[in-house]
Amino acid sequence: MSSSIARRFWVSGASSGLGLTLVEQLLEQGAQVAASGKRCEALRSLTEQYPQRLLLLDGNLTEPFTAQQAAKQIADRWGALECLIINAGTCDYLALGTPAPAMFESIINSNLSASRHCLENALPLLRHGRSPQVVGIFSRYSSLQLGDPSQPLTSDNSVIQLLNGQRTALTTQGIDLTIIAPKSLNHPQTPVPVALQQWTARSAAQAILERLPERPANLVLEALQQNNLWPLPK
Repeated sequence: MSSSIARRFWVSGASSGLGLTLVEQLLEQGAQVAASGKRCEALRSLTEQYPQRLLLLDGNLTEPFTAQQAAKQIADRWGALECLIINAGTCDYLALGTPAPAMFESIINSNLSASRHCLENALPLLRHGRSPQVVGIFSRYSSLQLGDPSQPLTSDNSVIQLLNGQRTALTTQGIDLTIIAPKSLNHPQTPVPVALQQWTARSAAQAILERLPERPANLVLEALQQNNLWPLPK
């Protein structure tokens, strides 16, 4: 791992797809990683392989107390963070059999809550880190606006706006913000057309980690098959 890449990470949505692959690749590169998400066999196996560098944080981050306890475990283990990766593509805690319309509303709502709680509780740890960075990664599911799309985007109806609204405050604290999302028609991240690509979790994770040291404000991730990166609950 390059010396310019952060060493202590907190990754949410880490039990499958892109989140899990980010954890795997960061560990392969020598990072210390706190992984939030439902416990699964893949994470348990990684814990056996990297017992000193992987911290599993089980629990639903939409609950404020769970996020507080997760941050406390990180503080007790490492004392600081260099990077918070909010992988807000889907939701690990949807009830089985949730109808499609309710599923997408739940994905937006849960990611709004979890992202807010993660950021609030990670800030003290990031302020103690070296060149800290917050990274928000969003899918077509989670980047949708909650409620009436004709209404202005706010921190209460858009998880991307929730983070964008914190950009100035983060900058004043020496914390960079990178938002990775599909291209928005209302708020385009780049004037250059971006084609849909057949990303896999591995290729997308590799591309993201290669770009993070550059600390771009925005990156566009257009995935042809969303389920390859953010599997929906079955």
